Amino acid sequence: MEDVQNSPSQVPLSIDTVGVKELRLPIVVSDRANGHQHTVAVVDIGVELPAEFKGTHMSRFVEALAHWDEHLDYRTMKGLLEDVKERLHARKAYVHFRFPYFIAKKAPATGCPGLVSYQCCLTGELADGKPSMLLDVEVPVMTVCPCSKAISDEGAHSQRAMVRISLRMKEFCWLEEFIELAERSASSPVYTLLKREDEKFVTEDAFANPTFVEDVVRNAAHQLEEHPSVSWFRVEVESIESIHNHSAFARIEKHL
Repeated sequence: MEDVQNSPSQVPLSIDTVGVKELRLPIVVSDRANGHQHTVAVVDIGVELPAEFKGTHMSRFVEALAHWDEHLDYRTMKGLLEDVKERLHARKAYVHFRFPYFIAKKAPATGCPGLVSYQCCLTGELADGKPSMLLDVEVPVMTVCPCSKAISDEGAHSQRAMVRISLRMKEFCWLEEFIELAERSASSPVYTLLKREDEKFVTEDAFANPTFVEDVVRNAAHQLEEHPSVSWFRVEVESIESIHNHSAFARIEKHL
């Protein structure tokens, strides 16, 4: 049968990445408490396309995922990238996994358990035999405004904030390490299940540790600088303001 994809392109421009998006796939990820956990990833997968080819073979991306080991780690990601690169006869391959990661957290006073989900991404690129991996973790936290607390006779405004960490690592690290790092940087972690005793504890604990968005991003960046396995990071904190109709943010990026 005629292979139209391999025919010459009428507009000879190379394409950085071409492929398929929004494929849903069951995966297994490493879990510090339980060894591993099952979750579902949304996958984008593609390759670089040279200028001389009209199109790529989209079905081969799905075939590569069908033959892939469901356990997501550095070794299997590298193997998937190599397989995609070989199947598509490409110079460069790209895969992006987005998935929720769940941690069972006990309420701070009563100890009532509840699952908290954290949005994570693992992106891999392979060119010239050299894989590159990027991990993204998004962590919800609580902040109390130091200025509001200082100038108010009663209370202070508080809000939820998002700590978004992107990093490259020299070796394997647990997702929990970076989630806990983000939570330590703010006024308080957030929880799924809180009884009245827990709400009292969280409120008083957070008000004893007020933080600007600038404080949170500096706290997180300082810990990432000190982490022995991190070679590059970008951390952004977005405060979803409770008394303003806008968000506040701060960002730090650094090569180590």
